[in-house]
Amino acid sequence: MVVNNIDKVKHKVYTRQVAGVPVCTERKYMKRAIHLTLLREGVDMPCVVNVLLTDDIGIRRYNLEHRGKDAATDVLSFPMQEFGCPGWSGIVDVDIDLVSGFVPLGDMVISVETIQRQADEFGHSILQELIHMVIHSTLHLLGYDHYDDESEKEMRDIEAELSRERALKI
Repeated sequence: MVVNNIDKVKHKVYTRQVAGVPVCTERKYMKRAIHLTLLREGVDMPCVVNVLLTDDIGIRRYNLEHRGKDAATDVLSFPMQEFGCPGWSGIVDVDIDLVSGFVPLGDMVISVETIQRQADEFGHSILQELIHMVIHSTLHLLGYDHYDDESEKEMRDIEAELSRERALKI
């Protein structure tokens, strides 16, 4: 874990839940997972991340509209920055919101229904599965992907490292 002045950088995380989606967690855990992921990656500029909690119908619409896939999924990530290689050090050109001074890192859409099914399948809490997906999506916002075995292993290793982080123990 990186420990220096980077841990003083304040990020903004906005969460929104669509009507009818059951409250599944305290938002502070999602915010903490995003912050720790950004800290681990050495993000030294204040960023904004938007999180939308929805159901399978909602995420299916996003998946169809943005990826052409007519299916529900667990999480979708919409990065707003360009990376030449994964991680903050791979950022090509930083776009900063001139009004707020924050870097709009991107948006994530999470299906609470799918997260619940996966938590049941893997035998852990919905909160643990949600935190895992938030870390996963934040890594996507930072340019990581799992397009081959090597890149998938890299993401999984980082996710496992962050999941062991004491501050995320639930």
